[in-house]
Amino acid sequence: MYAIVEIAGQQFKVAKDQKVFVHRLAGEEGDKVSFDKVLLAADGDNVTLGAPAIDGAQVGAKITRHLKGDKVIVFKKKRRKGYRVKNGHRQSLTEIVIESIVTSGAKKAAPKKETKPAAKKEAAPKKAAPKKSAPKGDDLKKVEGIGPKIAELFNNAGINTFTDLAGTDVDKLKEILVAAGSRYASKNPGSWPKQAKMAADGKWDELKEWQDNHKGGIEN
Repeated sequence: MYAIVEIAGQQFKVAKDQKVFVHRLAGEEGDKVSFDKVLLAADGDNVTLGAPAIDGAQVGAKITRHLKGDKVIVFKKKRRKGYRVKNGHRQSLTEIVIESIVTSGAKKAAPKKETKPAAKKEAAPKKAAPKKSAPKGDDLKKVEGIGPKIAELFNNAGINTFTDLAGTDVDKLKEILVAAGSRYASKNPGSWPKQAKMAADGKWDELKEWQDNHKGGIEN
């Protein structure tokens, strides 16, 4: 017969006449002690489980001696700090001998049946209607003379693609720039629709050659 019992915060598998070393217990050598936190008891094929402890079960023991465990070295070091500390520790222990394992009055814990409350039918969340994504525009900054801010001004005015820009009158572009302030009013958009037409038609090599020959996108 054996039992699993909790002694001084630790769990042990014990049997009669077995010697066990536990954390230091209060009491003198020769004193009788008992432990009632028996988590499991087994006698052959008859196994009794606690929930968590077995009601009425008890393990009796006798204190044979108090002693200290083997020394444990605790060494602390900090690199490049010149810090080194060495300490030793010996755990205070008590040796006990198991004299009896009593399970009288023990009740076998029946497995608890968990009754789950009837799940309420919840209305399925409505799927959000897919957002209509705005038509993807072109990178107007590929037109020589148009920077990020001017591209943003044109986008806000509804000019999002190379085709839009190519079809916009130069005077209209100038009007957008003047309305944005003096910083942009001095820009010359004369060649921008022409460049945008080449980009819209996919004539990138021709556009690059034209830009190489016209610094800043300004035609002489």
